Amino acid sequence: MKELKELKVGDFFKLKPTGRVYVRGEYVRSLKRYSYYDFDDVCREHFAKGSKRVIVNFEF
Repeated sequence: MKELKELKVGDFFKLKPTGRVYVRGEYVRSLKRYSYYDFDDVCREHFAKGSKRVIVNFEF
């Protein structure tokens, strides 16, 4: 597991072991949060603090 701010733009991650795959987006200064979106639907964008713990070691 890593924190969201440790990932590079475009890196894949999961929030739950059996959950969806997400892609890390850019840092949004006005919100002070990092964006991330669903791998299957790029219109489903979310924002989270950089300290959010995510799963990066999984087989895709």
